[in-house]
Amino acid sequence: MWVQRVIELTGWEPLGISIDWEAIEGELGAALPADYKELCEVFGGGTFADSVAFLGRADGDWFNVLTRWRVSLSVDRDTGSPGVAAPDRLGVYTPGGRGLVAWGSTEWADEYCWLIDAERPGEHSVLARSHDSRTWDRYDMSTSEFLHRVLADADFRPYGIARYGLGTTFVPGPDHPFDGRRH
Repeated sequence: MWVQRVIELTGWEPLGISIDWEAIEGELGAALPADYKELCEVFGGGTFADSVAFLGRADGDWFNVLTRWRVSLSVDRDTGSPGVAAPDRLGVYTPGGRGLVAWGSTEWADEYCWLIDAERPGEHSVLARSHDSRTWDRYDMSTSEFLHRVLADADFRPYGIARYGLGTTFVPGPDHPFDGRRH
């Protein structure tokens, strides 16, 4: 339902991208939300409203959720402390553990992640943090509902961008399988 609302809001023509979810989830050691996977197959990765980055790619270097996770995990391990200050000082998710996996951000440095806990498979609370805050806001809603609210709900504060009049377009990333052309 919410994925369809995002499609209608953006006027995007679903791409039907085939993604090897088994390999991705195998590397992560966790299942990803079903609606997120549907968003990826429809949009790939790219930018909504010229300001909201969606990490939906499974290949390429840009807008790739796995690439971002690998880099964050590497930084987290290299520093020896959590790279993301979240509730309970959670760091980046490691397979079999509990932590954060980023799936989006804004040009203002707002961050959107899931809280993933290997002991609670299938639960994917959205954690969001605005650029000027050290604390996370928790949303027990789907990825697509959160994204829709960010794009369309001017009262969804502090994350709703509709109040800025930026539109609801989607532009695929530069290494998109369709070279940015809608088919």
